[in-house]
Amino acid sequence: MPKMGESVAEATILKWLKKEGDKIEMDEPVLEIATDKVDSEVPSPAAGILSKRMFEEGQVVKVGQVIATIAAEGESAVSETPKAQAASPAVMPAPAPSSNGKSQVQHAPVVASHISEPLAKSSSSGKFYSPLVRTIAKQEGVSMAELEMIPGSGANSRVTKNDLLKHIETRKSPGHIPAPAHAPAMQQAPAPAYSAPAVSTSGNTEIIEMDRMRKLIADHMVMSKQTSPHVTSFVEADVTNLVQWRDKMKSVFEKRDGEKLTFTPLFIEALIKAIKDFPMINCSVDGTKIILKKDINIGMAAALPSGNLIVPVIRNADRLNLLGLVKSVNDLAGRARANKLSPDEIQGGTYTLTNVGTFGNVMGTPIINQPQVAIMATGAIRKKPAVIETPQGDAIGIRHFMFLSHSYDHRVVDGALGGSFVRRVADYLEQWDVNRTL
Repeated sequence: MPKMGESVAEATILKWLKKEGDKIEMDEPVLEIATDKVDSEVPSPAAGILSKRMFEEGQVVKVGQVIATIAAEGESAVSETPKAQAASPAVMPAPAPSSNGKSQVQHAPVVASHISEPLAKSSSSGKFYSPLVRTIAKQEGVSMAELEMIPGSGANSRVTKNDLLKHIETRKSPGHIPAPAHAPAMQQAPAPAYSAPAVSTSGNTEIIEMDRMRKLIADHMVMSKQTSPHVTSFVEADVTNLVQWRDKMKSVFEKRDGEKLTFTPLFIEALIKAIKDFPMINCSVDGTKIILKKDINIGMAAALPSGNLIVPVIRNADRLNLLGLVKSVNDLAGRARANKLSPDEIQGGTYTLTNVGTFGNVMGTPIINQPQVAIMATGAIRKKPAVIETPQGDAIGIRHFMFLSHSYDHRVVDGALGGSFVRRVADYLEQWDVNRTL
């Protein structure tokens, strides 16, 4: 299993593209995998015959584990390779003789045997378990009764992948008493202080199962709200000069560079300038430590045709001129819609921009993209009557206005910093030079 990004430790096999015995060329896709970040294909590192597949579709594989063997043409295929290490039964250590001649049991981690029967999507108590959680539980020998005892940190106290992995690590520690196969109800974890309201499915309704990406988005959004105390500041900006400049230059960009000039790279340029003015907005939080990021990597939220959301990242955005930003924005947005982004292109962001004005919204209260500490939403640009101050006196004119919404983590970003930052972004947009050339 190849490493699909610095923070990715495992992946789920979605689909095998080759069967055992099939001939494979070098760099030919062999299987499709899914990580918490993105779906991608795994190419073959060599040419030959696919002699053995170690894992089946739906199984979770750690980075670095062997997922298949490829034999050179003419070599005998491997036939007795085990399907997966997780499927082998546990081996308990033999009693070690003590100094007094009596045997004593060594304190080794207790590993449960593989559970062959499938786990249900929901338990008798009504708790829902995602396919990924059920797959890991099956591989690690976690019974449904044991799953019921794990406190969940997800939406509606749902058990997430991280909850299950922490539980598995805990039960491997010396002295841990494993849960019985059929734990009585009194041994279950106490109910949370809140519970989701009952939802009626009677009447004229349709039940739609969330797809994998929507489940990941849901867990990430709930986690962000639970992690960061959100505060949102709003500023209304007069972007008349910006609008007039873009109207004048968009045909020039398209004819000269073959690129469409949208407002997004213009907003990103103003963000970059403001981040340089207020570098403490470009950080993350690790416990009581503030991790100040020297690189400026701007994430840009993009809506997919499926209705889901993905955030490709422009790395070292401060090193690009405006044309470079235009090309990067158009390239990432186009490949995002075509589902052709690599895992590295959707991680490592230090600040995120979401353009809610694309959908005609005048403002929004965006949720922070963890582990960042701030995110900005740009609203729709609308014409409004405004008072214009001139040396000859005040006058009423038609101007272009938009709202900027800045959500930030109040653990480390106070109102002074959060409010000053969004005001500075608005200043840069308002002061746009209508005579600017490229």
